[in-house]
Amino acid sequence: MTYPPAIKNLIDQLAKWPSVGPKTAERYVFFLLRQNPEDLQKLAQTIAELKEKITVCQECRAVSQSDPCSICADSNRDRRVICLVENSQDLLAIESAKTFAGVYFVLGKILSQAEAVRPQDLPLALLREKIKKANAQELILAFNPSIEGETTALYLLQALKPLNLKITRLARGLPMGADLEYADEITLSNALKYRHSLN
Repeated sequence: MTYPPAIKNLIDQLAKWPSVGPKTAERYVFFLLRQNPEDLQKLAQTIAELKEKITVCQECRAVSQSDPCSICADSNRDRRVICLVENSQDLLAIESAKTFAGVYFVLGKILSQAEAVRPQDLPLALLREKIKKANAQELILAFNPSIEGETTALYLLQALKPLNLKITRLARGLPMGADLEYADEITLSNALKYRHSLN
């Protein structure tokens, strides 16, 4: 016995999502079948409105309901300090700390051999334009501590060198509450490398 086409088609669509394989997609479909029609209609409407109600801020390239986004429209932000992130999720993570008063620029992707993202795929012309327009004094590289993040940071350091701009990156090391005995070698190495003075 095979599933009816309506079920099979939805499984195939959901299986295209990140971290969702065929078995997980199948579970999602049968979960949806157990829901009442009103809830399914709300879900379908919410998905349909996603592209209609969301735009991309032309200043920072973050997803937003308005252009410019609320951060770029805030006149109290220090435009001379730009935090460079991979995506809108990273922007929101940094923003949730409520300590950064500058502005952002979303790359949209980082260098990756696996995903065939090359240096020419990065929006460097737009970034340079933003840096010059804002007369920026500092660029903060806020990428995940992965091989792709490190590669992108090193590339940008060289590519933006001619702008004579202060380029910094997020500190790395041991998180609050971590036990030294369970920390991996890279985390411990970074904690030692990026230590700071207490006096």
